[in-house]
Amino acid sequence: MNRHSNTLLLACIVGFAYSTNYTNHAPLAAILMKEFLFTKAQAGLLTSAIFFTHALMQIPGGHLADKLGGKRVMLAGLMIIALGNFLMAGANSYSNLLACKFFIGFGTGVTFIAGARFVAQTAGSHELAKHQGWYGASILLGSGFVIFAIPQLAGLFHWSGAFSITAGIAFLAAALLYFWAPDPAPVPHPPIQFKSLLQNPALWKLGFLQMASFGLVIVIGSWINELLKQNVGMNAKEAGAVGSIVLLLGIFTRLYGAKLMQQLGFRRLVTGSMILNVAGCLILSFPEANLSAVIVAILFLGIGCGLPFAGIFTKAGLLFPGRAGAAMGLVNMLGIIMILIGAPLLGMLADITGNFRIAFLALGAFAALGVGVSFWIKEK
Repeated sequence: MNRHSNTLLLACIVGFAYSTNYTNHAPLAAILMKEFLFTKAQAGLLTSAIFFTHALMQIPGGHLADKLGGKRVMLAGLMIIALGNFLMAGANSYSNLLACKFFIGFGTGVTFIAGARFVAQTAGSHELAKHQGWYGASILLGSGFVIFAIPQLAGLFHWSGAFSITAGIAFLAAALLYFWAPDPAPVPHPPIQFKSLLQNPALWKLGFLQMASFGLVIVIGSWINELLKQNVGMNAKEAGAVGSIVLLLGIFTRLYGAKLMQQLGFRRLVTGSMILNVAGCLILSFPEANLSAVIVAILFLGIGCGLPFAGIFTKAGLLFPGRAGAAMGLVNMLGIIMILIGAPLLGMLADITGNFRIAFLALGAFAALGVGVSFWIKEK
């Protein structure tokens, strides 16, 4: 493999390692709720806890990656993740679990944006969108993999062993990165005030699309196992296998999105993606939907949430080359707002109504707003 391929592979290993933490608690929700006596809404707060600090670190992490380079920031983030998971494996209360997820979010936050910056620093200009697509695919691979694997691992090693394995994955990724990744020096650019990022309408539009794609799929991934068990009657392992498709499909759609964007243009790509997301959420809003309909909805969401990723981050970085990390961090921070609000809100609505109908109707309405925003996106 050439140098660019080697650095891309390492970035993807890191993307896989930290993203397992987005959803590694979700398949264990029923077990943890029974052991520590908490509600579905409180289970949703575990997702909110990690993404709250994850969001807080997007802009600071991007600034650090711009200043220090992506490799150093990724290494620091992976060490935080490994430590947090080892502590989570020894948790003895709900408050311990919540605190650990809060702590781990500092690590995932800086690692995500430093990884995107590392890709931008090491990829050639002609292959940047493709490399961002591969990096994005690795993130969904990690998120989807644990939805399938954690129930199996918990069956073999208890829930605490499953969290220890997640810690080991982060530590292994850090070791590979430390010994094999280059440490590219940041390229100097004319100084740009942070205020100019905040005042740029294009970044805010990209951030909203991130909410209606990445944010949406993580919220759904947090609850899809419970929906499948409740609506379709699956057991935990069956629900994990089927539910993981919503994230795992994004592995391919994030890769293909970079190529499709060149053929259709970014605006048409995201408009079509948002329409698919609306349709998928509406189908899942019907408790009486059969397994075939649910699988169609999952396919719609896997495609619709995955295709825009490479274009969103490539466009954000190109808007501010000198502060690409901070620009991408702002876009992703806005996307995470969806997760912070959506995960506990879905749990609360499910507790109140006894099903997921109202919750997924609300998600469909939000995705419909994404269709409207896509019409205001400029191609260049």
